[in-house]
Amino acid sequence: MLGAVVTLGPFLLSLMTALKSPKQFASEPVLTPPDPPTLSNFAELFGERYDFVVPTVVTAQVVAVILVGQLLFSVFAAYAFARLSFPGRDPLFWVYLATLMVPQVVTIIPLYAMFADLGIRNTFWALVLPYVFGSPYGIFLLREYFRGIPGDLLDAAKLDGAGTLRILWHVVVPVSRPILATLAIITVVTHWNNFLWPLVITSGRQWQMLTVATSALQSQYNSNWTIVMAATTLAILPLTILFLAFQRHVVRSITITGFR
Repeated sequence: MLGAVVTLGPFLLSLMTALKSPKQFASEPVLTPPDPPTLSNFAELFGERYDFVVPTVVTAQVVAVILVGQLLFSVFAAYAFARLSFPGRDPLFWVYLATLMVPQVVTIIPLYAMFADLGIRNTFWALVLPYVFGSPYGIFLLREYFRGIPGDLLDAAKLDGAGTLRILWHVVVPVSRPILATLAIITVVTHWNNFLWPLVITSGRQWQMLTVATSALQSQYNSNWTIVMAATTLAILPLTILFLAFQRHVVRSITITGFR
């Protein structure tokens, strides 16, 4: 119970502050409920002064493209590592998985220099290309799940004349919906909250992500905490709705894979 209060407390405080008027926030204790609740901070956030429409749309587009790419390429790679035989399969997989140990800050400067030389800095593709072709964690997650699929099921499909792609899309993917839902949630949460790479590779408002816009809002208008909390609530709300919608799949995937 205490852990739940500590965990949920900052989110509830953020929502309460976002629903207060600046006058109430300045004159009453922080934990005082909004009286009356107001949506004026959210309306002002999307007004001409702050214009959070662009960062929200850009973030949604970037996350959608990365999500499709992550699912597509991770499924292909994980199936190859789990069920196909080719020279060097296991060493290649473990070397690729070892890149999980490399901190993101180590690769940022080489990636920035590469994208600057290609002339795609501060573009949409600069935001998605480092992540759209799968990730070591996603491939590892799907590989372990695919290895647990009964071999008799795949053999029966082969006896019916199904090729590799047909087995993958008509047998493996349908029975892997829980783990795919889990990977989708992890991907959306990770890249909706991505801050460091968008901060480095973009400038100006055209391709500004929601996290960068919120950070800039806090530094520029740190005295107006009701607006800042409205922005943070906006960033949190879609992720909360996503988890509540797919929590059944997440729990089921954890049960099936045996993760603890």
